[in-house]
Amino acid sequence: MNDPMQTERRQVLRILAVAGATAGVAALSSPAYAAKCEHDGTPLQFVPKTAPDPQPLDNELAKYPKCPYCGMDRQQYHHSRHLVHYQDDLVDATCSIHCAALSLALNLDRGPKAIYAADFGAKADPKPLVNVDEATYLIGSRLPRVMTQQSKVAFAAKTTAEAAKTEQGGELGNFDAALAAAYQSMSSDTAMIRKKRAEKRVHAGHGQ
Repeated sequence: MNDPMQTERRQVLRILAVAGATAGVAALSSPAYAAKCEHDGTPLQFVPKTAPDPQPLDNELAKYPKCPYCGMDRQQYHHSRHLVHYQDDLVDATCSIHCAALSLALNLDRGPKAIYAADFGAKADPKPLVNVDEATYLIGSRLPRVMTQQSKVAFAAKTTAEAAKTEQGGELGNFDAALAAAYQSMSSDTAMIRKKRAEKRVHAGHGQ
């Protein structure tokens, strides 16, 4: 990922935060606030808490089995998982682009060295990760959704993404387009997640 792309992406994130899409979480990204939350776990992970990792893709699912923001199993959701490798070698490995968007918003001053997404078009299990700068996203299709009401999946090969679009609908875009869509739907997606978890607590006998 070259420096101009990092700079442009950081500017996009700042604009989205100022616009209000991420204002609620961006305010929590200051070092002073993070220090107060040093021992907090999921979902209050303001700064990645794993040790710096210069080789995050090596044995990735074993090292990062759970999404730090929602607690979901990344092996189970291997087809939608993302991984953000920051310039200081800290790593946030998430279940989805929804949670990757949270990480990027909370770490506005920690530039990403690379961002990876699962190649939905791969036949392997688990699906391999691909650098998002080389991926094509299919946005708003009928393909599986994770943490969102709008599907956003990555493909290593554009031709595979085009074939999926023909079958499943949606629109093609790059990572930044998918990220913008994730921020734009953050409010409704968060409300949906809260509702589902509240219903789950009631069904488990812990609700009011």
